[in-house]
Amino acid sequence: MPGCGERPGLPAASIVSEMPDKGTSMATDDSSKVPAARNALRILTFLATQRGPVAAAHIASALDLPRSSTYQLLRVLEDQGYVSHFPEVRRFGLGITAFELGSGYLRQKPLARIGAPIVTALVDKLGESAHLAVLRGQDVIYVVEERAKNRPALVTGVGIRLPSHLTASGRAMLAKLPAAQVRALFPNAASFSHRGQAPPPAYSDLKRTLDEVRRTHYAIEDGEVTPGLSSVARAVTDQAGWPVAAIAITFQSERIPQERWPQLAELLSGYSNELGRRIHGRLMPA
Repeated sequence: MPGCGERPGLPAASIVSEMPDKGTSMATDDSSKVPAARNALRILTFLATQRGPVAAAHIASALDLPRSSTYQLLRVLEDQGYVSHFPEVRRFGLGITAFELGSGYLRQKPLARIGAPIVTALVDKLGESAHLAVLRGQDVIYVVEERAKNRPALVTGVGIRLPSHLTASGRAMLAKLPAAQVRALFPNAASFSHRGQAPPPAYSDLKRTLDEVRRTHYAIEDGEVTPGLSSVARAVTDQAGWPVAAIAITFQSERIPQERWPQLAELLSGYSNELGRRIHGRLMPA
């Protein structure tokens, strides 16, 4: 992108070109040879997208599986601890082994490993600093940061927590949450942090901000974290549409005028889509 400090490095096209066409399935002919394993994974993925335990008949209907096969697979998954049965309500949910599997995933820090080369490629393309963050309660935690050459130091070092409602990364992820979830995170004025001399925002301010993020599909922050620095961010979601991370560009406000920020967001979409593809093994919808 001319004028954004572009320097030699990995172009955006080298990342975007790796992505499969929309609608391309990652499944191969081999998957048809192990239908039980494939269907068991489909059941676990389906349960992970639900807000609570569900009936076996609902699972069978949603996945277009025979009821007998669904019950058989659920029994095996329950025996191994991946599924819990709640007999009082005749429903099934994820079990403790599924939780342990997720904890093992987090211990291996795969998001940082997957995201680091994408953030590096973004920095090489633009010559501006970039980072990757996750949402934890009211805060964002930065898991990858790379400062571009000759650019100012940032406060978004790895492991740093910042209030999500103040940051572009946080706003991008909050906009992917249901309104009730956002309201639960920020129930009153005391739940809003602020920096500098500006007064803390009200929930109505946050709502307007998130509505704009949902409209444009990207978030911005202009000097609210560090005076003179601005950020543009996009969220990456899981298969249920919940935010798993956000990738952002941070730059000196005077270097890139606001009318060009939508161009940054458009370029950023290729990198956020690639991160989603690498996390999930497929191209994720915007």
